[in-house]
Amino acid sequence: MTARVERFSEGEKRVRLDLTSGVWGPLVGLVALSIFFSFKADHFFTVQNAIIIFDQVTVYGILAIGMTFVIITGGIDLSVGSVLAFSAMTTGWLFSALGMPFVPALLCGLLAGSVCGLASGLLITFARLPPFIATLALMTVARGLANKYTDGNVVSGWPDAFNTLNTTRHFGLITTTTAFFLLLVVAGWAFLRFRPEGRNLYAIGGNPEVARLAGIPVRLYIVGVYVLAGALAAIAGMANAARLQTSQPYDGLGYELTAIAAVVIGGASLSGGVGSMGGTLIGVLIIGVLNSGLSQIGAQTYDKDIIVGLMIAAAVAFDTLIRRRR
Repeated sequence: MTARVERFSEGEKRVRLDLTSGVWGPLVGLVALSIFFSFKADHFFTVQNAIIIFDQVTVYGILAIGMTFVIITGGIDLSVGSVLAFSAMTTGWLFSALGMPFVPALLCGLLAGSVCGLASGLLITFARLPPFIATLALMTVARGLANKYTDGNVVSGWPDAFNTLNTTRHFGLITTTTAFFLLLVVAGWAFLRFRPEGRNLYAIGGNPEVARLAGIPVRLYIVGVYVLAGALAAIAGMANAARLQTSQPYDGLGYELTAIAAVVIGGASLSGGVGSMGGTLIGVLIIGVLNSGLSQIGAQTYDKDIIVGLMIAAAVAFDTLIRRRR
């Protein structure tokens, strides 16, 4: 879905929503990569490997869902990796060190992530800081807090029932955390596709001043998407803790860049007004396929980083070219 501004003869402007999802290009790329690695690696094209790929991208994917909303509005959030660690450390510290029951501790961790998102949103809308600067500041603060009140120690001893969220497979295929990630994708797609609030996000990303003149409370929406991104980062932190069965202050380091890469590769525009949840899912899977395929053919870790970086540059360059032609 994209948002475009049109000028009429009366001098008025309006935002028109184009409901095309724009996922075909990324989908073709995903299929091409899968075919390539199927020929290069003997065990790539198997059900077991597909299950592993989904397990590995779950945490990135949850972060990317929140990042999709932010990028559609024309923003960016560099703090989600640090918020992931801060939220998980908050829950682990309250549960292990202070003896708080696990469910209240978990809710406090989710609240901590939401508060971080709220802080970013307020800095952007009321202090008028650029999203890059506001979220960069929150990234540093959240990482520092995660280290400060735990003295940089690893938190372990999570409840067994919590750990099984990422170990028990339903129907022998999917874990609870992966299933929850996919449900979030469906919910995000439905919100953007069918709810007027979702379409308003595209209008804000297309032209925030026109959106404001049309009666959309732009500040409220922007604060809301950053709160949502913070809450989803906290959920990703819990999923990461269930996967590793420990938490440490430096969890999620660099995850924000992977989330941004997935959204951009999936067809979203960093200029705002363009993006889709389906494209983000495909972008996340492209990164997962690259990780799995390159590992199976014996490539080095930095090879993946080089390829992802080139793909981001190509996606942004393509988006810029299309906008200039329009």
